Amino acid sequence: MDAAVLAWLLAQLGPTADPTDLQTRYARLGTARAVALEVLYERRAKLLAEPLQLTVNGIATLDQSANLTGLERQIASVEDTTAPDEPNGGDTLIIAPLQSAHRRRHHYLPWCL
Repeated sequence: MDAAVLAWLLAQLGPTADPTDLQTRYARLGTARAVALEVLYERRAKLLAEPLQLTVNGIATLDQSANLTGLERQIASVEDTTAPDEPNGGDTLIIAPLQSAHRRRHHYLPWCL
């Protein structure tokens, strides 16, 4: 995993993601997108394992449903984004021949002389 892939993963998963864990997952899974999705799926599963809403009558209400919605959006975003280690990911070098902007062809016709 190179620096561009690690930077992309940290941008997707947050700066608190453990780079060593990401490296291990990358070696096992092979792509940055797979690593990001696995981490996000685990976060979603952890959130779903607990009640999404907890109310203590008259004291407090804790609602995690917005966090679940945010994770779902983040997963969809990663699924639609091209990672830097995929074809057409990151910077692409395009080589094209240069041509003059003004092509002039002189056609000499015998009747014009």
